[in-house]
Amino acid sequence: MLFKTIGNKSNPAILFFHAMGVTGASSIPVAEYLQETYYCIMPTSTVYCEGQRYESKTEEIKQIRKFLEGQQIDRLALVVASSIGADLAMTFLTKSGVEVEHVFFDGGQFAQIAKMTRWIMVPFLYLAIKSLYWSNGKTLKKILWCDDEAIKPYFIAAGKALTYGNIRRQLADSLEDKPFPALSEELQRRTVFEFGSIEDHLKYREAVMRVYPYGQYPVFEGCKHMQYQIRDPKGFAKMLDTLIEKGVPVQIKER
Repeated sequence: MLFKTIGNKSNPAILFFHAMGVTGASSIPVAEYLQETYYCIMPTSTVYCEGQRYESKTEEIKQIRKFLEGQQIDRLALVVASSIGADLAMTFLTKSGVEVEHVFFDGGQFAQIAKMTRWIMVPFLYLAIKSLYWSNGKTLKKILWCDDEAIKPYFIAAGKALTYGNIRRQLADSLEDKPFPALSEELQRRTVFEFGSIEDHLKYREAVMRVYPYGQYPVFEGCKHMQYQIRDPKGFAKMLDTLIEKGVPVQIKER
C-alpha cells in the first residue's frame, strides 16, 4: 500500500478507505478541510500501487495496522469508507483491534455477490478502469458512476497502476456472498450507513438495516453514488466534523 497524510499527527486521526478505481488521494479534497483539526490518513490499496501485488483483505489490514503503529496511533476518531472501501473497512473494524470512535460509510458497497458473478465482472471492470488511463479520462462520463472532473485525476492514476491480476484477486476476496460481519450494538450506534436516493445499490439499504438495526441511515436526496463528497468536499468535511463532535451527521441536501 501507499499512504498519504494531511494534518498534525498529534490531532485525532481519521482513516479513509477509498472506492474502486481511484487512489487514496481521492480523499484529499475532503481532508484539506479537516487538516487543521484532524490527522487524515489515506492509504491506497495495493490493487492500485505500481509493482505491488494484492494478496487479501487480511494482508491489507496488516499493512494499515503496521502504519498506524509506526505513527503511534492506537485510536481513530473516525473511519470513512467509500463504496467497495466499506468491504475492507468492515474487515478493519472487526479484525484490526484498533479502537474506532465513529464510522461513516459513504455509499458503502455491501453487496453479497456470488463467486461466479465476481469472476465474470473482472474483465469488464479491468477494461473500464484501464480505459480511463488509456483515454486520459475521456471515457469517464460514459462508464462510471460520477462524471465530475474533480475525480478524474484519481481514476487516471489508478488505471495506470492497475494490473489484471490484482483486480482479479481483489474481486475474488471482496463482496463475498457470506453473512455480514458482526458489529457490537455500541459501535452500530456510532456508525452512519449513508445511501443515495437515486442509486441502483439503494436496494442494499434494507438488507444492511436488518443486520445493523442500531445504526444511522441518512439518505442523500437527489444524489447518486458518492456524489456529495466529490461535488462538495467542504460540506462533506463539515458533516464528518459534526459527526465526531456531536455523534450525528448534519442534515445535507444536494445543491
